[in-house]
Amino acid sequence: MNCSEKAFSPLFSIITVTWNAVATLPATIASIAAQTCRDFEWLVQDGASSDATMTLVEQSGIEQRSAVSEKDGGLYDAMNRAIDRATGRYLIFLNAGDAFAAPDVLQRLANILSPRPILKEGEQNPVGVIYGQTRLVDAERHVTGMRHLTAPEHLTADSFKQGMLVCHQAFVARRDLAPHYDLHYRYSADYDWCVKILKRSTLNVYAGDAPLIDYLDEGLTTRNEWRSLRERFKIMCHHYGTVATVLRHISFAPRFLRRKLHLQPKQ
Repeated sequence: MNCSEKAFSPLFSIITVTWNAVATLPATIASIAAQTCRDFEWLVQDGASSDATMTLVEQSGIEQRSAVSEKDGGLYDAMNRAIDRATGRYLIFLNAGDAFAAPDVLQRLANILSPRPILKEGEQNPVGVIYGQTRLVDAERHVTGMRHLTAPEHLTADSFKQGMLVCHQAFVARRDLAPHYDLHYRYSADYDWCVKILKRSTLNVYAGDAPLIDYLDEGLTTRNEWRSLRERFKIMCHHYGTVATVLRHISFAPRFLRRKLHLQPKQ
């Protein structure tokens, strides 16, 4: 697919939610600006930052940018507002500090879509989700390892019974399949969102072992991590049943303990 030529809408909507992100946003901007595929729009949804975040956006040199700075109800509310603004056929959420792992990431994704039949205006590509691997970087952009959960070669909604096997940022979803994030969840609405999309999608394509995303591993406070885990448990019960989820969590215990003992990289 020739990514220098747009069809009736951008192929990708790259969504970046920011708030006082002047320290972390430059790496994100650089990775977007370096993409060899230019068939995208970059949507910045800023939560009324008081620092120079919006100046960085304006000076990014990315012509396909569209930025809004306004007060919102938190991260997932901001994401919902960005979804409403999106015109691309596929959504990619790339938060401030996260980055594409290489300049050819979007081109690789476009190449996955290109063998499909040429679509008429209004038709949707049968690929619902493209997904891949995530590696972790620290604040100095040093790679610290791969994400502790590995994206499988075959992905369905049932795959997420084992946890969030694919990082949210490495989960590229067709826009017409994407609902709003459920604002009842403050910490794990992205897990619920991915499961809902996988239930709607009939064709999910693995992008290969080469990482798609560099995820800034700043770490969560223990308090928020436990809240996130409790929310995720509640979401699992909703989608997969309470008894089955409880039994499955018993098998998760060794994996969780290994992470706490630093025998595997943190998510």
